[in-house]
Amino acid sequence: MRRWNGLDEVPADWGRSVITIGVFDGVHRGHQRIVGAAADDARRRGLRSVVITFDPHPDEVVRPGTHPPLLATTKRRVELLEGLGTDAVVVVPFTLELSKTPPDEFVRQVLVDRLHAAHVIVGEDFRFGHKAKGDVVLLRELGEKYDFTAEGMPLVANGDTISSTYIRERLYAGEVDAAARALGRPHRVEGIVVRGHQRGRALGFPTANLETPPNTAIPADGVYGGWLVCDSDRYPGFRWPAAISIGTNPTFEGAGERTVEAYALDRDDLDLYGEHMGVDFTARIRDTLKFDSVDALIDEMRRDVARAREITSD
Repeated sequence: MRRWNGLDEVPADWGRSVITIGVFDGVHRGHQRIVGAAADDARRRGLRSVVITFDPHPDEVVRPGTHPPLLATTKRRVELLEGLGTDAVVVVPFTLELSKTPPDEFVRQVLVDRLHAAHVIVGEDFRFGHKAKGDVVLLRELGEKYDFTAEGMPLVANGDTISSTYIRERLYAGEVDAAARALGRPHRVEGIVVRGHQRGRALGFPTANLETPPNTAIPADGVYGGWLVCDSDRYPGFRWPAAISIGTNPTFEGAGERTVEAYALDRDDLDLYGEHMGVDFTARIRDTLKFDSVDALIDEMRRDVARAREITSD
């Protein structure tokens, strides 16, 4: 599997390819179907498959501040795409200059000159080129001009239409199990572990407080069962059942800052500060509540941990 940061890294002798192209936010089951179809088609033709994606999100460049929270970081997105059987992933830096490229020029520069397209598979609503003037119909016409074929596929899996918008809506409603079904895996939120108020440690439940990247799609406030994951030199392949809390800790004075915290069940020996971690959400346990006393909160946290243990042992 090859990974290229920009088209300049594509080898000059790269042969003809079957290509799929898109943002692929979340790499959900609809995306997986398209990428898998491109990989299968390439094998049938005796060619190699390439996935083209972009960083940052095109909307961030064209309409700053308007694009929705992202379901995956670029690094995570690339890792997921690589796991779908493609031969190469190229992350194209999306710039204002690129956004102004006419559709014909975009196809010639990206698909033809660099990657030597033989066949292109995209989502049926795929748009490209300046002011998104290009669509699947135009892509097919340009294919005739530049000697490749093209097709648009619906973002459907097992008869269900899948969209990143739908997944975000489920997350905002706290329905992480429904989001997971559409994604084909649990939704993951990533971040660097930073020092918080250390209230969890004082209560007997030390938590990893994640500082998440801006514009991350975070589920609704509440308590969830899931997993704390890491793959650093200190904790290679770490994956541990966890109780995850999202909210403002309303029981305490001065609460107000929204946090994502995870307690690795029955572990108080972890030194996670500075580590890049992820939390995978499996199921919702309860809403965020304000308790009359710290003792009442501790009792509820014990129940949360018991429920998280049940969820992650299924």
